[in-house]
Amino acid sequence: MKIQRFLKSLIVCVSMLCAQNALAQASRVTGDKPTFDDLPSPEFPGGNKQKPFKPKDWLEVEAKFKVEMRPEPKSKTAPEVTVKWYVAVKNPDKPGTFLLLTRTITHINVPLNEDIYTSMYLSPASVTRLTGSPRGGKNSVELVGYEIVANGDDKYKASESNKDKPGWWNTQNEKISADSSIPLLTKSETPFAAMWWDRYAEEKKEK
Repeated sequence: MKIQRFLKSLIVCVSMLCAQNALAQASRVTGDKPTFDDLPSPEFPGGNKQKPFKPKDWLEVEAKFKVEMRPEPKSKTAPEVTVKWYVAVKNPDKPGTFLLLTRTITHINVPLNEDIYTSMYLSPASVTRLTGSPRGGKNSVELVGYEIVANGDDKYKASESNKDKPGWWNTQNEKISADSSIPLLTKSETPFAAMWWDRYAEEKKEK
């Protein structure tokens, strides 16, 4: 009798697990090739007194993506979408070699079935370090790529260059070395934080 009860319980548990798996939401991510461009520091009203300054260039890399989920939740949003960025820039200290900059960002409450953007930035100070000038940071970029994971079970990769396929960052290359001294910044860490708000996916604050 004990064995029969155990087998019945096991069958019930397996049936429940199968039902849960059948109801699990499958996600699908699609995206465009990343783009990059120079953006001058924005100027905001400073109350009764303006301070003179000459805007320098930020380097922005961004990509458009879309998330679908089936079955679609009532919230019509993906709770979390993780994007990992890879940016290879020219090494100013060793011509012919490149520095690989990486940063992971988690977006929350991402609208489904809607084009939305994710981005990263290099500050004017970083641009100057790479180029010797606070202008023209895009000229220092060799490769840009990203990976997106939505709902923990789907991964999408894209690269801006046709000469290197998506996933180039996982291929061993003696000319590219990881570097953490030049930070990639999220949009919320820049003066652009409050600009173009509805264009970009909301960031999860890092603890």
